[in-house]
Amino acid sequence: MAERKRVEIPEGAKIKEVQGTEAEFPFDISPMFEGERVRKGDMFVELGGPSQPGFELVLALPEDQVEDMKVTLIGPDLDEMEEGKAYPYAMIYYIAGSQVEEDLEPVIERRNHDFQNYIEGYMHLNQRYDIWIRLSKGALKKGLKSLTEIAHATMFLFKNELPFIEKIEAVYITDKDLVEKILNEVAMPIYEERDARVETLHDEDVDEFYSCTLCQSFAPTNVCVVSPDRPSLCGAISWFDGRAAARVDPEGPNKAIPKGDVVDPVGGEYSGVNEFAKEESGGEYDRIKLHSFFEYPHTSCGCFEVIGFYMPEVDGIGWVHRGYPEPAPNGLTFSTMAGQTGGGKQVIGFLGIGISYFRSKKFIQADGGWYRTVWMPKELKQRIEKYIPEDVRDKIATEEDARTIDELKEFLKKVNHPVVTGVTRPVDGKKITEGWKEEEEEVEEVEEAPAEAEVAEAQPAQQVVQPAQMPMMPQMPAFQMPQIQLPAAQPATAGIKLIIKDAKIVIDKIIVKSEEKKGGK
Repeated sequence: MAERKRVEIPEGAKIKEVQGTEAEFPFDISPMFEGERVRKGDMFVELGGPSQPGFELVLALPEDQVEDMKVTLIGPDLDEMEEGKAYPYAMIYYIAGSQVEEDLEPVIERRNHDFQNYIEGYMHLNQRYDIWIRLSKGALKKGLKSLTEIAHATMFLFKNELPFIEKIEAVYITDKDLVEKILNEVAMPIYEERDARVETLHDEDVDEFYSCTLCQSFAPTNVCVVSPDRPSLCGAISWFDGRAAARVDPEGPNKAIPKGDVVDPVGGEYSGVNEFAKEESGGEYDRIKLHSFFEYPHTSCGCFEVIGFYMPEVDGIGWVHRGYPEPAPNGLTFSTMAGQTGGGKQVIGFLGIGISYFRSKKFIQADGGWYRTVWMPKELKQRIEKYIPEDVRDKIATEEDARTIDELKEFLKKVNHPVVTGVTRPVDGKKITEGWKEEEEEVEEVEEAPAEAEVAEAQPAQQVVQPAQMPMMPQMPAFQMPQIQLPAAQPATAGIKLIIKDAKIVIDKIIVKSEEKKGGK
């Protein structure tokens, strides 16, 4: 078990210490600021994010090791930062109290996102090692002078909203070398330890799952369901964490969800989860399958660590993590796909997950799991390599093997990936894809174009507009469309309007026919 202790401050480091609470804050604090976005043009500085290291960490310590409401800032403060630039950022909180235990660390840590978004002009996104903060120019114009003020306001909210925290102390770091050192030597081993706890417990072993509604300020219809086999999308909340949070804060964002009856054991569908989804999404969704990629998939908020994306050209699924800046084989970057995936939507073809879901024995098992996975960045693959079945491990491409769809197709053929011949899902031995169908190229006979004079006299019966030869496409999976039922009072002959969202339509051939007039020429 990773040891919990105060971080060591290097000798000679630039330090600012502030003891006690602020008399008043130079900014408003209210839940009304949740969901406030600080756009690039409005920001003073960015902390953490895509270009700089950052993390947040809560450590439970004995009471005599925590100096209540003390803030230590290591590194440059706001008055030494240049407008428009990005800086490293670490937020470490020491907590103590008679009810405080290590099981509560990730729960309290995740509330940092919640409480910091109460601060006017301060935007907090993501979690753990993916934090992305922006401070607005307006906040500094109103009088914000130091990050210690942000720390004091956050600690005030922690103690006010979670009264079992009797003592709290903050260490904020903007020194890049120290941020990276503590992230690698202290924070990452603790995150890994937390994630490993749940591997021996499975969905069928418990009667309740847990919710997380922290991201609903950004994604109002998001329904985050945390089960033993499926952690939160942000990766910060496991089933154990949800249980601990529900016990100490029953009215908080983590509530118990009775499983109810099993509707689909392979897809992971439960009647209790469906009822909860309907209620929490405002009726937007009434079915969710926890371990399905295509059919009633889990909604995606925006804090997800990884995005799964379907590539119909190979009938396979790729995964890309937040830290990978290059385009995936589908030509899209993580940030571009995040806009398509997030917002609390249920999108067929895109799915947000937490990295620790790769550990799950039920990882998208309804759609073949690892045997349907065809691509992921090398960094991500190496991180979770031991959870990939040995017989398919070397058949999953990275950016070193393929950067385009064509390169990916060649790689998958060469290694004889299961998608080429047809995927049989391990959970029940059912063959769910037929593999790539080799089709004979159709050869169109094109008549010689008539002379201009002939065209003027007589129009051809039909013109064929043939686009450039399309590459052979593998057989697409069959998606089940929900049945549309007409209300009882509506006659069966009434028209039905179908709106298909986020669809990609490919036209193979256009045939233009002249309409024959009635009554002859």
